[in-house]
Amino acid sequence: MQRRTFLAAAAVLAAPGMAAAQQWAPTRPMRLVVPFAPGGAADTVGRLLAEPLGIALGQPVTIENRPGGGTTIGAVNVARSAPDGLTLLYATPNVQILNPHLMRNLAYDPQADFTPVIAILRAPKLLVVRPDFPANDVAGLIALGKSKPDGLTFASAGVASSGHLAAEMFGQMAGLEMLHVPFRGTAPATQEIVAGRIDFMMDNIATLLPLVRDGQLKALGVSTAEPAVAAPELPPIGRTLPGFHDASFNYILAPARTPPEIIARLNTALNEILDSPPLVSRFANLGIEKLGGTPEALAAMVREEHDRWGPVIERGGIRIQ
Repeated sequence: MQRRTFLAAAAVLAAPGMAAAQQWAPTRPMRLVVPFAPGGAADTVGRLLAEPLGIALGQPVTIENRPGGGTTIGAVNVARSAPDGLTLLYATPNVQILNPHLMRNLAYDPQADFTPVIAILRAPKLLVVRPDFPANDVAGLIALGKSKPDGLTFASAGVASSGHLAAEMFGQMAGLEMLHVPFRGTAPATQEIVAGRIDFMMDNIATLLPLVRDGQLKALGVSTAEPAVAAPELPPIGRTLPGFHDASFNYILAPARTPPEIIARLNTALNEILDSPPLVSRFANLGIEKLGGTPEALAAMVREEHDRWGPVIERGGIRIQ
């Protein structure tokens, strides 16, 4: 009798919190702030999430593009918003992982100003060269780089872009002398590789794989620890350079002090959306891999990546003014 009474009391105490996680629903339209201009990869995925999230929660979710400042403008906007679940940030590694190392004075606290919601995706990168480049694999590229008096040149979409940082880490781990040639975007950087004026570059698989398939570029490897779903025939760079792995991941943040029951409801809804066949298929077409999981898993991932990239940025002397 006492045991039954105890279990009944425990159920009563637990029920309100459990019910709140299921019952919370926004009472007004929501904003998903994307800290980039319309048309880019983050904006595209944000829009893929917005409509089904709105359906799941019973209120429309509007994409609000706030580009600039290396994602700081959008991040500050969300950090200063009410913690009521109505404003979310579509975050890239810049917000909490890279900007603290790249910028001396951030206008927000990368940890204290946000609450983790869910990891969305990871995007592998390809290491590419021109089709007639003398190296046919990662080992060959490293050997060539060590044999050249001036080392290798590599292109990127800009200083501190994900491709710049990935190539920097590659060079540091391989012990190569390299010259970075930044461009304003991936397209002009790719053109220089195809023209043979620069040795190699690393960038997202969704952008580079079509050019590889068309024969305009040659892929030497993929940046993730395991083969990429979109190109399983390409070997991971880490097989030649043990310990190397990189995949930009995107995730959702809420303002700090957002109640746990709201975070739980958002997390549940977004996990279901990420598991839905239409989104899985669309992600596969884009060459990206869905993540999902708990807020706690996301927080751990952010901490690990923050600590991993700090030494790379410091050794490379990379800064954004």
